[in-house]
Amino acid sequence: MSNPSERFLSLDVFRGMTVCFMIIVNTPGGGATPFAPLLHADWHGFTVTDLVFPAFLFAVGNAMSFTKSKMDQESGVFLKILKRSLWIFVLGYLLYWFPYFKSDDAGNLILKPISETRIFGVLQRIALCYFFGALMIHYLSEKKVILLSILFLPLYWIILLLFGDSADPYSMLGNAGHYLDKFLIGESHLSKGEGVPFEAQGLLSTMPAIVLVIIGYFAGKYIRENGKNYETIAKLLLSGAALIFIALCWDSVFPINKKLWTSSFILLTGGLSLASIAALLFIVEIKHWNKWNWTYFFNVFGKNPLFIYLLAEFSSRILNLVEVGEDMSLKAAIGKGFFQSIVPGPSGSLLFAISFMLMCWLIGLWMDKKHIYIKV
Repeated sequence: MSNPSERFLSLDVFRGMTVCFMIIVNTPGGGATPFAPLLHADWHGFTVTDLVFPAFLFAVGNAMSFTKSKMDQESGVFLKILKRSLWIFVLGYLLYWFPYFKSDDAGNLILKPISETRIFGVLQRIALCYFFGALMIHYLSEKKVILLSILFLPLYWIILLLFGDSADPYSMLGNAGHYLDKFLIGESHLSKGEGVPFEAQGLLSTMPAIVLVIIGYFAGKYIRENGKNYETIAKLLLSGAALIFIALCWDSVFPINKKLWTSSFILLTGGLSLASIAALLFIVEIKHWNKWNWTYFFNVFGKNPLFIYLLAEFSSRILNLVEVGEDMSLKAAIGKGFFQSIVPGPSGSLLFAISFMLMCWLIGLWMDKKHIYIKV
């Protein structure tokens, strides 16, 4: 059995990879449509990009497998979980409220109304999934955690069928989750990224998303307790293959859909995350294929994941806000005027995204060299 406090490089690399690719897919350069794999599926279906956010929730569960024993020995566990969840949620809310001010009809600078702010989002989903996942893991037996997680998936399916549009319960504006979000917080607080008020990180779909944290937790716990060996890799691969098989079968009646976080989507991405962890265990822990110390590149992201993600999102928004011409943001000008002139088309868009990611990495590198690690 492995030492319970031992860290595995492969798990840290996995977390760093998710942050790295999150930045790349979230900040494409302007002037061209990105490569298809770097776009989310329009509705039903799946692309590689759709795996990134679920993989991060899986990584959140991984991290919990290393902190549970320590937290169990501390007092005030509930308050600590609540405090961390609130911090992450508020940071996510402030991110979407930014730049906080706008001009009124008279040209005066006024505070952006709270009524126009988006309530839910990426960090808010992480906060809620961490909160409920951590409570389950710390206060329930493992058997109850597993049974409850299994229950969440068909229960979410049943709720969508019973309370969604009878003609199409899986449509964007006709699903039960959308109805609930409109009722609780109103359309003005929903994302407008789809061209209509719709929140892909809404309250109801948080329920199945919690399962990804639980899968990540048990995967991390199993690796920690059984060590880095071929048997561990084989069992992770078999578990991942089983989840993928169930997901593909379920897809015929409950479509794989990232924006609805359908149960088939949860199982698919959970299975792929298990397979990815198994591959990294083989490459990094057993074969030690780490020429040129490539794992350190991803570890830079993994050591300050929340800060670097926020840095990337705020920086991208600032580049979009700064105008350098008529109806032209600084981000668009750099993408179209510089990167598209060097490498036209999707390659130029990707080059911009990679360059932006490397800028964030350099700041993360400086922080690591200075031993600055920001946690909530």
